[in-house]
Amino acid sequence: MYASHEDIGYDLEDDPKAKKALKPHPDIDGGWAWMMVLSSFFVHILIMGSQMALGVLNVEWLEEFHQSRGLTAWVSSLSMGITLIVGPFIGLFINTCGCRQTAIIGGLVNSLGWVLSAYAANVQTLFITFGVAAGLGSGMAYLPAVVMVGRYFQKRRALAQGLSTTGTGFGTFLMTVLLKYLCAEYGWRNAMFIQGAVSLNLCVCGALMRPLSPGKVENCPRGKEPCALPAYSTESVKSGGPLGMTEEQDRQPENEETVCDLQAQECQSQPRPRKNMCALRVLKTVSQLTVRVQKGFRDWYSGYFGTASLFTNRMFVAFIFWALFAYSSFVIPFIHLPEIVSLYNLSEQNDVFPLTSIIAILHIFGKVILGAVADLPCISVWNVFLIANFTLVFSIFLLPLMHTYASLAVICALIGFSSGYFSLMPVVTEDLVGTEHLANAYGIIICANGISALLGPPFAGWIFDITQKYDFSFYICGLLYMVGILFLLIQPCIQMLEQSRRKYTDGAHV
Repeated sequence: MYASHEDIGYDLEDDPKAKKALKPHPDIDGGWAWMMVLSSFFVHILIMGSQMALGVLNVEWLEEFHQSRGLTAWVSSLSMGITLIVGPFIGLFINTCGCRQTAIIGGLVNSLGWVLSAYAANVQTLFITFGVAAGLGSGMAYLPAVVMVGRYFQKRRALAQGLSTTGTGFGTFLMTVLLKYLCAEYGWRNAMFIQGAVSLNLCVCGALMRPLSPGKVENCPRGKEPCALPAYSTESVKSGGPLGMTEEQDRQPENEETVCDLQAQECQSQPRPRKNMCALRVLKTVSQLTVRVQKGFRDWYSGYFGTASLFTNRMFVAFIFWALFAYSSFVIPFIHLPEIVSLYNLSEQNDVFPLTSIIAILHIFGKVILGAVADLPCISVWNVFLIANFTLVFSIFLLPLMHTYASLAVICALIGFSSGYFSLMPVVTEDLVGTEHLANAYGIIICANGISALLGPPFAGWIFDITQKYDFSFYICGLLYMVGILFLLIQPCIQMLEQSRRKYTDGAHV
């Protein structure tokens, strides 16, 4: 499946000699595109960075509520899991409301979840306030940040995604230090309250996510048709409106509704035709909103269940299977490493330079370097992606064998650098399904990652409650991860065999 011109930001140019020649949109790979990278960068700091630093709060919750490790770990895993699991449903919001509105609402909900969690009386309350509420808000802000970078970049997509997602590494390092300081100075409840206020900055990041503006018409001879027809993104084109309608014109019904509200008394005092005019304007606004919602739902439904269903792409289905097992191997160290170093009597060394900070710092370098390498013309994105996966699963298998701070630091460095392949996931997804279906497809992928993140930390805590060790949880998760990687490798071979069989069968019939 290929992307449409509207989605990738190209303008159509009517030329008698060369009809429908493609002209790059001025904002693609430059201009406001780098603001998208900056916005996405801060979204990753505030969402993914804070979630990767939840090991600090996990220790506080264990001391406060005196529950089992498996039950307490559900708080962190619910937040991380729901952030990703709601991806397919957030795709519906994006198709209907656009990335900007979805991200702003998500910032408000996320902040509310943090604040309410400061008043939690038990772990079960945290399941709702932090796991569900804060997780839902995070998901509503996270997916638009990834999708908008994909829409604004073509030539340097891997590098742009790599730079934006380095916010996860920076955020993990910064939020770990911040939460440790806030918990030590003010207690974990006040720390969550303050973090809720910090999370309001997600609304600012969402406000920066403006849709691709219509292409400007320049150097057109007088008396002739315009040289270029403007291209519109999903957000800038409203259903039912004319093709040439700009985004500001699209918002005209909202302005008309406001004017109608302000002139309500005047309408009542005017003759009946004036009342009918106000009523018609309200009906027009409601009608346009209804059509817009219907179109958004129709696009969302067709992407998942219609004739253009993403699940008909077998390679994409294999990618989903891989995602179901991949993320838990990355999440478990972040949640349980603070306690693992305590069991190994390495707390003093870990306090000087935490192992999770090592993962975070190398994670930054990994995303930038792997993104830059994948953008090289002679390098395949898939090869870089698979090599990084094999390195990460190898590190997961070695982690339980290390019992000194130096050896754990080396393994954590490998985990951090190799996990930089997460910056390539949107690029790989877009290569599989096209830009047109990126929002829905990436929503499915992060949903599968969310299931992995949801079950991974509680599973590791449950294994510890039984065996008093975390070793077996790393081995089991690493084994499942390896199965997912092998499934990715086998699927192209199966497709090649099927194509060869079809060619042989067609040749026999001829």
